[in-house]
Amino acid sequence: MDLNIIWFILITVLFTGFFILEGFDYGVGMLLFNRPLNERNQLIRSIGPHWDANEVWMITAGGASFAAFPHFYASMFSTFYIALFLMLLALIMRGVAFELRGKFNSSDWKTFWDGAIIFGSFVPALLWGVATANLLRGLPIDSEMHYLGGFFDLLSPYTILAGVFFVLLFAFHGITFLMMKISDERILLDLRRKSSFAGIATWVAYLLFIIASVFETDVMSKTVGVIIFAAALGVLSSGWQFARAGRQKSAFTCTTVTIAMTTVGLFVALFPRLMVSSLTPEWSLTIYNSASTPHTLTIMTVAAVIFVPIVLAYQFWTYKTFKERISPSNSDAH
Repeated sequence: MDLNIIWFILITVLFTGFFILEGFDYGVGMLLFNRPLNERNQLIRSIGPHWDANEVWMITAGGASFAAFPHFYASMFSTFYIALFLMLLALIMRGVAFELRGKFNSSDWKTFWDGAIIFGSFVPALLWGVATANLLRGLPIDSEMHYLGGFFDLLSPYTILAGVFFVLLFAFHGITFLMMKISDERILLDLRRKSSFAGIATWVAYLLFIIASVFETDVMSKTVGVIIFAAALGVLSSGWQFARAGRQKSAFTCTTVTIAMTTVGLFVALFPRLMVSSLTPEWSLTIYNSASTPHTLTIMTVAAVIFVPIVLAYQFWTYKTFKERISPSNSDAH
C-alpha cells in the first residue's frame, strides 16, 4: 500500500468523523426551529461544549486534502467557490450566534441568534449533499484540471435530492443525539414523535438517492459499494425502529453507523478518483495525478502518526467530561 492510498484512507476517515460529529450538530441546530426559548436553551446546551471542536474535523480534512492532493484541493475550491462562500458565510453566522446569544438576557436577542444557528446548520448540510453528488456524477473538468461550468451547473434534480437527503439524515442524527442528552420529558416525547417522521423520511430519501445514483453515476459499479449502501439502508431502518421504541443509545449508534457507512461507500465508489470529469474519464483527478511529492507525503504521515492520536484523545475526553444529560435547571449553565 503506497502513501497515496494511505492518505486517501486518512481523508476518508477525517470526512467520516466530520459528518458523524458535525452531523448531529447541524441536526440539533435545525431542530431549534419553532421551539420555545427554554427548549432552545436546552438543545443549544447539549452541543455547546462540542460544536467548535467538531468543526475542526472539517478544517483538518480540508488541510489534509490541500497538503496531500493539492491539485484536487485547487480544482474543488474553484469549482465550488460560490457554494463554499455561502457555506462559510453560514458557518460564520452560526459560530457568532453561539458566542453572542447569551450576552444579553433578552428573548428577542436570543431568538435572532437562534435563527442564525438554524440558517447556519441547514445551509451547510444542504450544500455538503449537493457537493458530494456533483463529485459522484462528474463535473466538466478539462485536461488542465480546470472547471468549465458555473454555479448553477452544480444544481440538478439529482444533486438537490442529495442535499435534501443530507439535511434529513443530519436532522434524524440530531434527534437521536438529543434523545440521549435531554432529560426533559416533554422534549423527549416530542423527539420520539418527530423520530417517526424523520426516520421514514430519511429512509425514503436514502432509497431515492441510491436509485438515482444508479442512473446518474457509476457508484453501483463496484460490488463492495452496493453492499455498503444496502447495509447502511438496513442500519438506518433499525435506527428508526429503535428511536420509536425509545432505545436511545441504540438509535444513535445506528445513525452514526449509517453516516459512517455512507461516507465510506461514497469514497469507495470514487476510488482511485477524487473528482470525476464528465468530459473525458482520463481527465478525472485521481490520488496519483493530483498528489503531492512522495517526500511531502512521507513528512505528513509522520506528523499524522504523532498528532492524530492526541486529537482523538482530547475529543474523547471532552465527550466524557460533558456526558451528563441537560435539564431545564442547567440549560443556561456555561
